[in-house]
Amino acid sequence: MSMRPDSKYSSPEPEIKVDCLLKRSVNKTTFTKENYKSRLFILDPNYLRYNDGKLQKRGKEKGRIPLETIKAVETVDDKMLDNKDNVFQIVYLENFDFYTLYIVTLNQEQRQSWIDAIRREALKCGARFNPKYHRGVWTKSLGKFNCCDQRDRGAIGCEVATPEIPDEPNDVSSYHRTPVKINHLPIPTPDPPSTPMTNGSKKPEKKIYIAIYDYTPAEDGDLELVQGEEYEIIDDSREHWWMAKGKKGKKGYIPANYVKKKFDLEIYDWYYKDLSRQRSEAILKEDAHEGCFLVRDSTSTPGMYTLSVFTNEGLVRHYHIRKNSQGQFYISDSHSFSSIPEVIYYHRHNSGGLITRLREPPHRNGKPSTAGFGHSKWEIAAHELEVMEVLGSGCFGSVHKGIWRGMPVAVKSMKENAMSIESFIEEARTMTQLHHPNLVQLYGVVNKKDCFYIVAELMKCGALNTYLQRHKSRLLSRTSQLLDYCLQICSGMYYLEKHKFIHRDLAARNCLVGEKSVVKVADFGLARYVIDDEYTSSAGTKFPVKWAPPEVLSYTRFSSKSDVWAFGILMWEIFSGGDMPYSGMRNIEVVDFVINNRRRLPKPEYCPEKVYQILTLCWQMDPEKRPSFKELVDIVSGLTDGGNYPTIF
Repeated sequence: MSMRPDSKYSSPEPEIKVDCLLKRSVNKTTFTKENYKSRLFILDPNYLRYNDGKLQKRGKEKGRIPLETIKAVETVDDKMLDNKDNVFQIVYLENFDFYTLYIVTLNQEQRQSWIDAIRREALKCGARFNPKYHRGVWTKSLGKFNCCDQRDRGAIGCEVATPEIPDEPNDVSSYHRTPVKINHLPIPTPDPPSTPMTNGSKKPEKKIYIAIYDYTPAEDGDLELVQGEEYEIIDDSREHWWMAKGKKGKKGYIPANYVKKKFDLEIYDWYYKDLSRQRSEAILKEDAHEGCFLVRDSTSTPGMYTLSVFTNEGLVRHYHIRKNSQGQFYISDSHSFSSIPEVIYYHRHNSGGLITRLREPPHRNGKPSTAGFGHSKWEIAAHELEVMEVLGSGCFGSVHKGIWRGMPVAVKSMKENAMSIESFIEEARTMTQLHHPNLVQLYGVVNKKDCFYIVAELMKCGALNTYLQRHKSRLLSRTSQLLDYCLQICSGMYYLEKHKFIHRDLAARNCLVGEKSVVKVADFGLARYVIDDEYTSSAGTKFPVKWAPPEVLSYTRFSSKSDVWAFGILMWEIFSGGDMPYSGMRNIEVVDFVINNRRRLPKPEYCPEKVYQILTLCWQMDPEKRPSFKELVDIVSGLTDGGNYPTIF
């Protein structure tokens, strides 16, 4: 639909709303601060029109937007648009492109009145709103939106849009906005109740999710994801790959961790579902900007949420988000709201008793890994993989940096006759489906006559033992940071424990460090397929004796409880700053030390007594007396989440 004035634009429709407002040029070309003009805006049942002139003397019509083409009607944060207040935006579709009209009102009341009226009439016309929008504007000086890091002017948005309230597209009888004390809030709204069927049973509710990341199909049967678009989940019985249907009706598998339920807290970039107190502090301190914040599930009080904020003193403060007797959420009881997003929105504009006003959440490190490249892809064609420089080497091969379809990966090149390749390949498909934030993701294998590669997730900072040694002087004074490493590893091992998977070679050298101090367990299960006698026999010099429990040294009896023993040694490595356990002792001396003398490693100098007690629990002679990884997660979490939370009055 053209935006140019035309004589045919005269409309006999009744006028619903008329006002003189300030308009900024539509973003079809580069604009400057000078092109704001006063226009007479007229809303009728089919169009939003704007004219020259004033209420008393109307001029020519300058343009109109068909209401059915509108994709968003939202506020713009104050000062975001050329330092102006009381601005709202209309995103609409014209010739398959999105355009944005910015309108400046006199006050908040006038702005909200126009937003409500346009949204109501647009919904009556069958408009379907985008799930996300930008609360700021794209600026030429920054080359990006001033509310987020998106540099594409056509990017769909960074903030969740106001939900469409009506149960049916053309029925707006139930349209309403929840009265709140502040401007527009992106409020999650529960899905409408299911419609009863004629036989008395209920029609199943559709599972509607929003894509948080783009996904390019890796194989036939996968479905492309476009960030911000909605998808119906048809089958979510698989843990990591769901069958979904796009808006054009195409079906296929998608990575489950790339979509979030519509109106769920997880669609907000400030919400981190499963995060410990120490992990939140590590993330915020790495960002190190005053007011940087996130919201997480409270581990100390199940069912509650915690707000964590970085202060100008270089510290992180934690606040419980509480609920009053009316069911409203608050941090300060004088500022309560019906939802957590409303609480966050308020404190982004008013400190309201917090140590600082909330600003931006921490920057996330790109897309998360998927369980394999595709829903069943685990054999990778050699021509798709570019093998580059060597990152490290070991007894059984070398690790290279690689590129698969433009994505950086780690490529483990195995030495000839170092492992039972046939047996490993049989298990590789299962191993690619082991997926957890604290496990290095196995993507698949390349099996050619002249080479065998294991392709996995690339971790930028290398092995944990060398990382600890490199930063020893800094890290040993940070007990909380070291506990965070322990908890991350323990979480990954608990996942393996639940899936009946034994690592067999857990040690700091087999854990890798990524950005924002993320630690992941690597090479889980790989030891099963090594055929080197020096490695597989406890009598061999390559066997990891210093991490092995008595039952493995005596009977080669591996279990999750033998992994627990190794985890205790790994914790010792962490709190010693990457030192070698049993330093100076030969393997045969270690066996005598552990089995015959029943002695254990001494407490590292910087290890707190409570932490050392956890180590000794892991080193019980009887495997049945050792804690499970599930129990260890609770024990370590209890240490990491200790401390007081401030309460605001």
